Amino acid sequence: MNKSRFYPCSTNKGNFLLYLLSLTMRKQLLPLYRMTKFNRNRPYNSLPLLPPKSTLETTKVLRKTIDASRALAQLNGMLTNLPNPTLFLDTIHLQEAKASSEIENIITTNDDLYKSIVADKKFDNPATKEVISYKEALWNGLRDIEKRPFLSTNLCIEIVQSIKKNTAGIRTTPGTALKNATGETIYTPPEGEKVIREKLANLETFINGEDALDPLIKMALMHYQFEAIHPFNDGNGRTGRILLLLYLKLKKLLDTPAIYLSEYIIKNKADYYNKLREVTENNAWESWILYMLEMVEYTAKKGLQRLKDVTDLMQLMATEIKETLPKVYTKELVEILFKLPYTKRQFLIDAKLGTPKTVGNYLIALEEAGFLTSEKVGKEKLYLNHRLMALLEVS
Repeated sequence: MNKSRFYPCSTNKGNFLLYLLSLTMRKQLLPLYRMTKFNRNRPYNSLPLLPPKSTLETTKVLRKTIDASRALAQLNGMLTNLPNPTLFLDTIHLQEAKASSEIENIITTNDDLYKSIVADKKFDNPATKEVISYKEALWNGLRDIEKRPFLSTNLCIEIVQSIKKNTAGIRTTPGTALKNATGETIYTPPEGEKVIREKLANLETFINGEDALDPLIKMALMHYQFEAIHPFNDGNGRTGRILLLLYLKLKKLLDTPAIYLSEYIIKNKADYYNKLREVTENNAWESWILYMLEMVEYTAKKGLQRLKDVTDLMQLMATEIKETLPKVYTKELVEILFKLPYTKRQFLIDAKLGTPKTVGNYLIALEEAGFLTSEKVGKEKLYLNHRLMALLEVS
């Protein structure tokens, strides 16, 4: 037998070089081999810390980052150039809250949602309550980062408590597993409060630290890591999506985080979860980052178009009201009609547009002219801007 084929001590230099090459390849393949050992039925306490050691800024990723950044900049430009940039915020954030909750199978209608916000009567629909809680959690988060521009573990806890209306904290009990519709376990997140807090501390350092990564790429990594840590018993998905909006604000990518990111995930839900799993099981960062960048670009472009549609409708209705009801028209009145799809007499009184009787007559005149429709809810009458609601219903 020719032993030179097997031993590096052979005088056959060609075979010796091949042997060295095989050692190098084995070393490179070892991480992949280890990754095949991932067991979805065991707590993923070995979840790697951020940043990943993989190559992240591939040519495809960098090209897509440029497109997503441009789309965000265009949306931001239009928002900042509005006469009243905060005018549509309630509506936009409620739409995001509705979509984000829908991902978790918490379903409500636009009609129920906006009635619940405007009416004094308390609605008992649990789904509507959860959506409104999400919106409040987002607003609380925005206020917090205005005071302290920092995304922290404590802020995450505050957000989930606001969503769930309880005092929940970091998961402490074992046995958490994510299952598919057939009951099969698809992922078991890290277990043990100490381990979870260590992972969150690393995530906090990564998010708030300075590095050369593009913020949108960093956002994709951040979102994967938070979902993989899965720090709470419930509300992880919604908390993670609120963090995305706060991050865009924190990094000055959107001065006003008026964007429906969750809408894209709903339309591509299976892909979202599959790509999360691919990162965990196969270290497939590129496809995950591209998914997140496409989400940002798509929602920014759609948000820009929707914003144009709403502002165009507002200008059109302003002109029509001014021509049809010149004694009723004021710029402030039209803005109230577009702040939320539903309005009521008290909103006009609070805006000092007249006495209760006067503003009541305004609303009656607007209804008679076809601009609004009314509905009795409890003891009060709500007025619907049906053309605005129709725009919001368009998917």
